[in-house]
Amino acid sequence: MSENTYPKLHNAAWPGVVGKGPDSEPPIDLDTMLDLTAAAEVNGRKFDGVDLFLSDPHVSIDSTDDDLKKLADKIQSKGLVVGSVVAPVWPPTGGGSAMGSDEDKSKFLTQVKKAAGIASKLKDLGVRPYGVIRIDSATDVASWAEDPAGSTKKIAETFLESCKIAEDHGERLAAEGEICWGGMHSWKRMVELLEAVGRPETIGFQADMAHTLLYLMGYNAPEDRILPAEWNWDNDDTLDEALKTLTAALRPWTIDFHVAQNDATVKGSGSHDKTGRHCLANDPNGKLDIPRHAGFWLRDENGELTKKFQHICWDGCMFSNDIMMAPDTWNNILAAMVAVQERHGY
Repeated sequence: MSENTYPKLHNAAWPGVVGKGPDSEPPIDLDTMLDLTAAAEVNGRKFDGVDLFLSDPHVSIDSTDDDLKKLADKIQSKGLVVGSVVAPVWPPTGGGSAMGSDEDKSKFLTQVKKAAGIASKLKDLGVRPYGVIRIDSATDVASWAEDPAGSTKKIAETFLESCKIAEDHGERLAAEGEICWGGMHSWKRMVELLEAVGRPETIGFQADMAHTLLYLMGYNAPEDRILPAEWNWDNDDTLDEALKTLTAALRPWTIDFHVAQNDATVKGSGSHDKTGRHCLANDPNGKLDIPRHAGFWLRDENGELTKKFQHICWDGCMFSNDIMMAPDTWNNILAAMVAVQERHGY
């Protein structure tokens, strides 16, 4: 059993919502996601907390103080805390494209402001001891590609305004790189965007092991592929060298970390665009050795622990509801998280 207490181990609540909806499966409510998280146990270890999705039907972005007090009490009653939260910056949830019209950008910033208010309030209520606010560009790759330099400039301007909002609330922002988000769809574009914002003390990168594996393969950005085009996953050294290149560029920016598995394919469901496919922790088709490859992000180039993360989170979006309702799913996920903490914790 691990003697390490950090980083704390969190489960994500949003797989109950992301990829669900009218054209997919029904959402799984927050209470059920909390119950599934709290029930998981591996050799006496349990999840320490949850990361939240600030959108209906989980947590309304327009939650009142009373709503948030009830939420905090509920989460604490299950022996959990809150870490990072996701700001619903996309048009379907009331936001707008970060590179869109003035109205779009205003909607984007309004959602960031509301999310920052909720995050700060949860901190004041004593249920959120750490964590960041997750954002993305809320725009597709094809729209971005119509004017790459101009699009990135517009997104950076919106992110900079978002940073000012976050700073007013004592918060930090993490931009999660996914192949579906314009201007964030490759590792090089992600670094360019963060450098253009120029606010490293406030905005950083949220690395997700499933999404960043797709960065290596050049999905939606073949020119930025790191792995050989004809490579067939038969040489661990090749994957390790590719991860060294990737993490050397993005690790200095990384302030939030998602443990995940990927079978090197893309998937979308519901209204969610195709992105890095999340697989079960014990999926035989998974391409990652989860505890070993997590070390590329949690340790520096010399193999020393960075100790930059007070918590890490499991992300498993777009699992079927049957899979998510099975207790073994969460026990296996927790076991993978414990293995990461044992090898790279402190």
